[in-house]
Amino acid sequence: MNENLFASFAAPTMMGLPIVILIVLFPSILFPSPDRLINNRLASIQQWLIQLTSKQMLSIHNHKGQTWALMLMSLILFIGSTNLLGLLPHSFTPTTQLSMNLGMAIPLWAGTVITGFRYKTKTSLAHFLPQGTPLPLIPMLVIIETISLFIQPMALAVRLTANITAGHLLIHLIGGATLALMDISTTTAFITFIILILLTILEFAVALIQAYVFTLLVSLYLHDNT
Repeated sequence: MNENLFASFAAPTMMGLPIVILIVLFPSILFPSPDRLINNRLASIQQWLIQLTSKQMLSIHNHKGQTWALMLMSLILFIGSTNLLGLLPHSFTPTTQLSMNLGMAIPLWAGTVITGFRYKTKTSLAHFLPQGTPLPLIPMLVIIETISLFIQPMALAVRLTANITAGHLLIHLIGGATLALMDISTTTAFITFIILILLTILEFAVALIQAYVFTLLVSLYLHDNT
């Protein structure tokens, strides 16, 4: 209980060298490319889930938007696998770092905005000024819409960071409370342990949901600009 609450969120090092890059690259090992004529059950389920997700996410896009299919599927697989691996004991979750989430959100958001200005210039500029706006409100609305546009990548990164970090903190706090209560009241400690198990199951769901929400929002930004 005397351990720093945020110690688990510090970037890990080995022999004084940061190993964040190795941790970020590790999820790619979990999705090997099939090299058999007939896949096993695990590979078949993996491909079925990817096809189901891509079909649902890309159904609203035109041909230009569907060219981002590989990018979107890679994004949801990376975030989802990283979040799930971060739930293992004594592991590190890169998506709890705001800098990394901004590093994913800003280039993707900028790509969708640049695509919109390139292919739908008039429509993209029209978003800054809704039709029928009174003349005195035009400067204020342009400023507000510009700020809301630049807040989008921040919202993507902060949402993912906050949800993953909050879940890990709750697990840490309830786990510490369970250990402390074992010497005081076994019944209370057992109830707290049950809550910890339920919270862990919930965090597995949150890990997948946040990966889907992050990718879905990028997909919606892309849809608005293609």
